[in-house]
Amino acid sequence: MPEIVELLASPVRRYQGRPSDGPAPAPPGELVQQVRIRAGLGIVGDRYFGGRAHRDASVTVIARESLPPGAGLAQVRRNILLAGVDVDSLVGSVLALDSGYGPVRLRVNRAANPCAWMDVAIAPGAWRALRGRGGVRCTPLDDGVLRVGPVRVVVTDA
Repeated sequence: MPEIVELLASPVRRYQGRPSDGPAPAPPGELVQQVRIRAGLGIVGDRYFGGRAHRDASVTVIARESLPPGAGLAQVRRNILLAGVDVDSLVGSVLALDSGYGPVRLRVNRAANPCAWMDVAIAPGAWRALRGRGGVRCTPLDDGVLRVGPVRVVVTDA
């Protein structure tokens, strides 16, 4: 069964400037057990919540299978880490996730391309390895709650 492995709702951007300068410190509590999502706005408490420039990309999802062992959301800065779902193939679809509080639909708009920071945050070569496997950027279509653990997944045409 698919599962939500990790959830990240961070109020700050950690990767600014040059990768050689290193990331900003992680705020306490950015990896959480559950998130509240608002339709059209994103994840409550996240740095991109309600931002006009990020409305079609306010929730990001990546597959655990895309990451090297030991890497997680703290490194790739996506919001939802899913296991058992090929998220990179879902562009143009609607992804519905139900972790026990009812379904939350996400319109999958485009790929979330990795950046050069991955070579610093994960390991040299990670940027290249994540090309085409960096996850997806989504618009939430429903208000709801997602939590870490087993998740029911339904994919439909947009």
